[in-house]
Formats: sequence, structure tokens, C-alpha cells
Amino acid sequence: MSRIGKKPIPIPSGVSVVIAGDIIAAKGPQGENQLKIHPAVQVIQEKGLLAVSVKNPQVKAERALWGLHRALLANLVQGVFTPFEKKLEMVGVGYRASVQGKKLIVEAGFSHPVELDIPEGVTCTVEKSTINLGSFDKARVGAFAARVRAIRKPEPYKGKGIKYAGEVIRRKAGKAAKTAGAGA
Repeated sequence: MSRIGKKPIPIPSGVSVVIAGDIIAAKGPQGENQLKIHPAVQVIQEKGLLAVSVKNPQVKAERALWGLHRALLANLVQGVFTPFEKKLEMVGVGYRASVQGKKLIVEAGFSHPVELDIPEGVTCTVEKSTINLGSFDKARVGAFAARVRAIRKPEPYKGKGIKYAGEVIRRKAGKAAKTAGAGA
């Protein structure tokens, strides 16, 4: 039995879920999204809950799909009700970002600003040295946050770069200074 897969998914009020064959669509106050499920996975909707099961739980590959699809469906339902958010912090002198139309422009110590197209369904705001990303799709906001962070990953010596809020950067000591009596 899948410990994650057997938990039912509660559907909040204000969210409607429609099951049409192997496509599950959810619509809520934040938007609408859909998920295509594997043929070995079955989803049943009853009394404000979604129950996920597999056709043959003895097969290891299907048990893995069970927990995966339950997690994906839970994210789908939660995302259309409350958006997923990621915060990125920029550390470094002269590091700044701005939003112009559908582009995020990041100045991160290069000779030129880096421009990224903001994906459809992702909202982006900038406050001082913090980039706030939000979306109803967890995968979409996570992938865009990873692309922004990859512009200038935090380095271990001074800690400069773009990092997730709350991320701890392991610091390294720099070069050790020579001592006066060494080698004499």
C-alpha cells in the first residue's frame, strides 16, 4: 500500500473538479489547470474528496504511480485555491531586478542585464532585492524560480548571488594568510 497514495484529497469549497476519462480538470478562484493521469491510475470523486488508486497494487511501478499521482492531484487542487509562491533574494552590490511588461530583467554583475520571459500563469513582483513569484501551477513556478536562480548561483566565499529565501549557503574560508615564521 502507498502511504501517500491512500490518503484522500479534500476539495475546498469554491473549487470544482471534473474527471473526463484520463484528464482531471480543476477550476478555482486562482485559475484553472488540468492533469493527464496514467492509464494504470484510477481517480474517484465522492463527497468533496478525491480518492486515488491503482488497478494492480502488487506491481511496484504502479505503486510508485499511485503516490505520484496523488501528490500531483493534491497540488492541482491546492494551486487553484491558493497560489504557490517562491521568493528569491539577491545578495551583492549592484544586484537588482525589475519587471517590464512580460519580462523579468535581472542585473547580476554581468556586463549586460539578463532578460527572462515570464511564463504564462506566473506572476512576478520585485521589492528591493527580493523577487516574488506566484502561480497556481507548482511545477511552473518552481521551474521559473530555478531558471532565475541559475542566472547567478550563490557562491560559497562571499555569498553573492541569487538564492531562495531561507536557503542557507555553506560558507568556505578564503585563502589563508602566510604566517611570518613559516618556511624560514
